[in-house]
Amino acid sequence: MLNISSIHHVAVICSDYEKSKAFYTEKLGFEIIEETYRKERKSYKCDLRVGESDQIELFSFKNPPERVTNPEACGLRHLAFKVKDIEQSVRDLKEMGIPVEPIRLDPLTGKKFTFFRDPDDLPLEIYEN
Repeated sequence: MLNISSIHHVAVICSDYEKSKAFYTEKLGFEIIEETYRKERKSYKCDLRVGESDQIELFSFKNPPERVTNPEACGLRHLAFKVKDIEQSVRDLKEMGIPVEPIRLDPLTGKKFTFFRDPDDLPLEIYEN
């Protein structure tokens, strides 16, 4: 057995690096830990802090293939973030011009959640904790 203690990071490849970096930092409020231009790959890697210890790695690559958007496609389905007040979070997202699905109730936990999308149509979830 591996001794895994937590998730270190989630990697996201974007089609428009500057647009996605602005979305994740200016709209979602994630802090840039380190941003690196990798000359040999002609691409950026930006480490973003999510909360106290979680991390997203934002990558740019030339002409990445489009993401399969079907929510039941094989692979990563979505990325979920904990929030304390989902109604306030939805209001904040809408005020920034980000479309948000209606709030739903998780039938297994009784908790509220909803989805919105990043600039490349990656489904992002907010889940009330």
